[in-house]
Amino acid sequence: MKILFLGDASNYHNCLAGALRSLGHDVTVASNGSHWMNTDREINTKRPFGGKIGGALLWANLNTLLRHRLKGYDVVQLSNPVFLDLRPHRVREIFNRLKKDNGSVFLTGLGTDTAYIKMCIDSTHNLRYNEWMIDGEASPFYKQSNSVLHAWLQPPLSDHCDYVCQNIDGVVTALYEYDLAYRRIMPADKVAYAGIPIDTDSVELSVDENVVPERVKLFLGMHRDRKVEKGTDRLLAAARRVKEAYPDKCELRIVENVPYAEYLEQMRNSHVILDQLYSYTPATNALLAMAMGLTAVSGGESDYYDFIGESNNRCVVNALPDDEQLYETLVDVVMHPERVPQMVRSNREFVLKHNDSRVVAQRFVDFWEQKIGKR
Repeated sequence: MKILFLGDASNYHNCLAGALRSLGHDVTVASNGSHWMNTDREINTKRPFGGKIGGALLWANLNTLLRHRLKGYDVVQLSNPVFLDLRPHRVREIFNRLKKDNGSVFLTGLGTDTAYIKMCIDSTHNLRYNEWMIDGEASPFYKQSNSVLHAWLQPPLSDHCDYVCQNIDGVVTALYEYDLAYRRIMPADKVAYAGIPIDTDSVELSVDENVVPERVKLFLGMHRDRKVEKGTDRLLAAARRVKEAYPDKCELRIVENVPYAEYLEQMRNSHVILDQLYSYTPATNALLAMAMGLTAVSGGESDYYDFIGESNNRCVVNALPDDEQLYETLVDVVMHPERVPQMVRSNREFVLKHNDSRVVAQRFVDFWEQKIGKR
């Protein structure tokens, strides 16, 4: 198939594109490089700068691309209902052109949008916590960013998201939580779970599986503007407490807002990655670390394992939004370095089974072929 990925986040579509090419497909990625991460793409859709002039230049560039490079694909896969750095009514115009000039248009359930936020704040859903709500109460992120939440829930954003969902051929979800969100609003046969792709061929073990370390090395990579959203502020506080209490048992490395390639290099030579606090599932950072053999302190709820059918290898250290419990969890990790060798093998095996990029790519292909065949 001839495939266009439009938009990206955390290198998701770019990684998936490589796996699809290895399966024989013709793939193009058009994105802004996931902003500061500057991930690879064939077509650059980055807004040159802010303000009306930056928007006008991007709009002009996109109209040129639509005439020459964003047409004639069998499949167009969007990263978000708002897949460009433009106002919703402008994005809708581009969306309609894509529908007109290509075969099928799908959405990747990959991040924050109206469907996800509506689920998070709905008291009837079955998540005890998420970045917006914790045990039925507003989270720190909600209190800090309620204007963002309300923007997604009010026109024009909510109307635009509804419009996209009503006019796409299907949604492929990256996380258990996003799958829950989209199954609330779309027919079951229009939603498929694929998971997050990890290029395991390019990720080697960085931890010696035959050595019990003298000190457990903790690693925390932070996005400066997303500390409260991801709970890395609380993870950092807990890790510092552990480092202060047990300086002979652990080390702590912290990096902030570095490009993607540098981030991966910084993460090597660690044993444990402190990922995020409010997720039921391990996301890209955690899975990359696990492919290297690192243990992930992240989302590892039983709901997620049951969802993916994993009953044996439940290797993610589940991080809960309770500061004392989080501290005790990290103490348990650093006080047992003898677990490191076995965890290296378990972590790598988990990613190979569930998130190898070719495995995830085949799930996309199976869904696309199923939906296209029913048109």
